Amino acid sequence: MFTLFTTIEDENLAYHVTNDFSSVDNAREKLALKYNFDIKKLHYMDQIHSNIVKKISPVTNKQTCDALITNEKNTPLMVMVADCIPILFYDEDKQVIAVAHAGRVGTFENIAQNTILKMKKEFQCEAKNIHVILGPSIQKCCYEVSQELATFTKNRFGKKFVKNRNIDLQGINKKQLLDIGIVEQNIEISNICTKCSNKPYFSYRNDNLCGRFAGLIMIN
Repeated sequence: MFTLFTTIEDENLAYHVTNDFSSVDNAREKLALKYNFDIKKLHYMDQIHSNIVKKISPVTNKQTCDALITNEKNTPLMVMVADCIPILFYDEDKQVIAVAHAGRVGTFENIAQNTILKMKKEFQCEAKNIHVILGPSIQKCCYEVSQELATFTKNRFGKKFVKNRNIDLQGINKKQLLDIGIVEQNIEISNICTKCSNKPYFSYRNDNLCGRFAGLIMIN
């Protein structure tokens, strides 16, 4: 199983934040060479902040959704982010992988749980065998929202996920994963905050014209 979170050094990997599409082509091609995967088999998403999960398509490499799943080998899946949570899923027993884009909307609409349900439905995965990695993203130290949203979050998910106007998207996603049967030791959460850590990751909160880094996963 191959998993990766790119950095700024790997450049912008998203077409939707630039008019220079050739720069994205070049960045993706360099990434494919660096990590030895076939760029023609790379599947990614037109991410719309939803809870929509799809199997990869045999006719297109890009689909409109916020999570993708497959059991095909040597077929990398990519999720692109700049503060939202890039989530990677894998079930080594069934040889199934998935990626999900979990911003606030996706988190509130249970994108992680929907991904698990799709893995179970399409490939008969069992929650106890699924491993989940939440990559670098904006953390509760920096994810400040309106008072209205903070109150809504507290009422819906519990006061432990809110401090003043800051909310804990990682904690909410972890709760949702545990609630659907993922084993706690199979959940890995990065403690890198893309906004304040000074690590080499794009952050929309720091620069709303920034590029996107990516989470990738592939069955070797």
